[in-house]
Amino acid sequence: QVHLVESGGGPAQPGGSLTLSCAASETISKITNVMWYRTPPGRQREWVATATIHGNRYYSSSVKGRFTITRGANTLSLIMHSLKLEDTAVYYCQVDGNNDNWGQGTQVTVSS
Repeated sequence: QVHLVESGGGPAQPGGSLTLSCAASETISKITNVMWYRTPPGRQREWVATATIHGNRYYSSSVKGRFTITRGANTLSLIMHSLKLEDTAVYYCQVDGNNDNWGQGTQVTVSS
């Protein structure tokens, strides 16, 4: 399994920006899909974004146009703009074939 460590979360105001980072324990360059998920308070974990090995990017309707997922050899990033209150969640990165192993996540709290 790939060990994943998320970072970069913190407090933000509505309309603000944050960039989240994910460090992988080994190269992820040959993994087809890498993803970001989030768990809002009182909600189940939900998919946020995917970056494919071919450079394609996909987003949930709730974040499309505001978030950008990027991938490197052993990193993932989630660039978040125009943050909304409903973006408050613990954010997790993930990769295909990781046996449902999750990192510690990073907390994003959007409040006025």
